[in-house]
Amino acid sequence: MKAIQFKQFGGPEVLELVELKRPQPKGKEVLIEIKAIGVNFADIARREGQYVVPTPLPYVPGSEVAGVVCEVGDEVEQVKVGQRVVTLLGSKTATGYAEYTLSDERSLVPVPEGVDDRQAAALLVQGLTAYHVLKTSGQLQQGERVLVHAAAGGVGTLAVQLAKLFGAGQVIATASSEEKRQISLDLGADAAVDYTQDGWEQKVLELTDNQGVDVALEMVGGSVFHKTLSILAPFGRMVIYGLASQETPKFNPVKLMAKNHTVTGFFLPQIMRKQDLYLQSLKELLAYVQQGQLKLIIGGVYALEEAAKVQALMKGRQTTGKLILVP
Repeated sequence: MKAIQFKQFGGPEVLELVELKRPQPKGKEVLIEIKAIGVNFADIARREGQYVVPTPLPYVPGSEVAGVVCEVGDEVEQVKVGQRVVTLLGSKTATGYAEYTLSDERSLVPVPEGVDDRQAAALLVQGLTAYHVLKTSGQLQQGERVLVHAAAGGVGTLAVQLAKLFGAGQVIATASSEEKRQISLDLGADAAVDYTQDGWEQKVLELTDNQGVDVALEMVGGSVFHKTLSILAPFGRMVIYGLASQETPKFNPVKLMAKNHTVTGFFLPQIMRKQDLYLQSLKELLAYVQQGQLKLIIGGVYALEEAAKVQALMKGRQTTGKLILVP
């Protein structure tokens, strides 16, 4: 089978198109013929050797896949050959940038009618992240105010919509261009702010009648972290799920006491360890898409061979929405 692999850490040029032996399913494993692959910042971090956990070499990146079951192991009970499925591959076994991959049947979710493979793949990491940073880590309550940074990105476009579906009273989006801010407004944000401009945090306060936001989704780091913390309402929660600026912020946790603030982190693989929570939330997200309540912004579809180009575009922040590879 064809696959994209890297044997050393570095820039997009280390990604190579290679021929690998097609794996054979055993026990509870199923073999999936991949139809769509989601591209993530985690894939880039893996390639650069900057991921949260170590990356073994050589490595085939990619954790989000949708496709068709083509073989099953001898202990498989719930999945049948020919079934359309979507899954988030484990970080140790991720081989998503390929024509075929193995997955445990217990981590598979059927793709419902009316949802295509590209939509299903686009939903996985970003959808599950948006869902859980709001509901599980952010503990969003009915009527609360939410701040979503990078609101035109893969997580951001979904977080804006899910915040509304979960009952947020006000959703404020931030983005770096007028075009991206309009995307967030079209998806249901109540207001959009340019976070590259000095004083953006004051505009957010004004939009909340100087009350601040109850839940803030933060993945930039650096000064954005500190400014976001400064506009949390009393009992506000800030959820950290990335570090796009690669500027690690420093702060005095004692300052959290003044307004009972909470700063918490989110790492999706931990959700995968709670199988029931992972499966339930993914099925809920797929249902939202099927019912037309959740719009997926697919920013581009590329051939598997173009993986290096796609990662370079994403790294350069020249994209909106979700990028998809197809074998």
